[in-house]
Amino acid sequence: MSVALRNVQRAVPVRRAPLRRAVCALRAALGVSRFDVGLVCAGNALMQRLNGDYRYCPEPTDVLSFPLHQVAAGELPRPRCRDEYNLGDIFLGVEYIYHQCRETGEDFDDVLTVTAAHGLCHLLGYRHDTKLEWEQMYQKEAQILEELNRLTGSRLRPLTAGLF
Repeated sequence: MSVALRNVQRAVPVRRAPLRRAVCALRAALGVSRFDVGLVCAGNALMQRLNGDYRYCPEPTDVLSFPLHQVAAGELPRPRCRDEYNLGDIFLGVEYIYHQCRETGEDFDDVLTVTAAHGLCHLLGYRHDTKLEWEQMYQKEAQILEELNRLTGSRLRPLTAGLF
């Protein structure tokens, strides 16, 4: 199955091919390679609008996930037909992420990949509203990033290390 990647912003250049490859590897690490994923690289204006509409927080943000399936953390979707082999869509706030990276000195492409991993976990029911949920999500992110690191030689870690 595929990763449909669209860049709908012009503020920040995005290296789409490496991002698509990383998301494909992350899907494999999660055991959901047979599911499609939509990945949208968005600017601050769109992220602010979506965050306001869906989370009632009218500010730009780094990632928003819109799952097709409602599953508990750790469960895989059970599609009944071909059209349901889709996890949903991840909106990456690339402009927001870029500005954060400029402030912290972190590598933009690395943070984009880690943020996409976070979004994928949200598509699979992982949340971080409580300490227990955060710990479960953090462990899953660390696990799939470890697999990506093994394949690529990178040293990526979850961004949410100090959330709770």
